[in-house]
Amino acid sequence: MHLPFLGSGHKKSGDVALPADPEAVAALLSECELLRSQAARAGVRLDDTPDSLEALDQMDPRWRDDADMLSWLGHDAGLYLGTVVVRTVPGAAWQLRPDGDPVVRLVSGRAVDVVPAGLEWAASGVPELSQLYAEIAEG
Repeated sequence: MHLPFLGSGHKKSGDVALPADPEAVAALLSECELLRSQAARAGVRLDDTPDSLEALDQMDPRWRDDADMLSWLGHDAGLYLGTVVVRTVPGAAWQLRPDGDPVVRLVSGRAVDVVPAGLEWAASGVPELSQLYAEIAEG
């Protein structure tokens, strides 16, 4: 997700810090409208917790038959994974790469590129979002 309207911010380790209102950016990145819609139809409540990632892992992947939906849903799944990490892992925060793609920066300095992980999950179900979260939360 390239977000040029957010501005260039401040550079840190090759990434770009988010603008002055990180809460507004986090809210924008957490929208994941298509994923939330599909989850609601399946009776899955996305409450930005690790438990909701487990529920997503159990959803019937009907989107895999539609290439356009697969791409959008995978993108949303990656952003949702990042949202759960940012909201539940102490010190985790969104940052933008110089190309505008969002990553989650952990306290350890590790940058987690969550969107490709979401795309892989949407396409194959592996690795599971809950498993990715557990690995990321460990540091």
